Amino acid sequence: MKQPWNFSGYLRLAQGFLGSGRLPALLLAVARKSAKQGVRLNALQEDLRLLQGLCLAWLRGEYRQIGSQALLAVVAALLYFVIPLDGLPDWLPVLGFVDDLAVLAWVLRTWRDELAAFRAWRDAQAPEVLEVIERLPDGQRVALDKPKS
Repeated sequence: MKQPWNFSGYLRLAQGFLGSGRLPALLLAVARKSAKQGVRLNALQEDLRLLQGLCLAWLRGEYRQIGSQALLAVVAALLYFVIPLDGLPDWLPVLGFVDDLAVLAWVLRTWRDELAAFRAWRDAQAPEVLEVIERLPDGQRVALDKPKS
């Protein structure tokens, strides 16, 4: 599957975020947008939690087994999700999230092996350890709580 047409600009932006220590601010913005969108993002919530959890575990030095290109793509996808003026502006009803979903799906598919390895690592952690790892910088939990079964 080909990289989304304007994703390279987001990769450069992601590099800047990682290099300048702005990843915590991005993760807070993702959490706010996820909570605000609620039901519209139902199918995507677990994937966003996975990507945010990966970034938080990496940020805290708990999980570093991800390749630099995969991490860059994850951060770029989260930036794409947060920035309202991307391929299709988020203020366009329904259509505004189609491109966000496509970019997130591309990252999830392209880096599925790396994300599966993180998921296995995360699943092996004790709940109290995950509570600390996945706590947002201001003390909030990642995005939305786990969906109720």
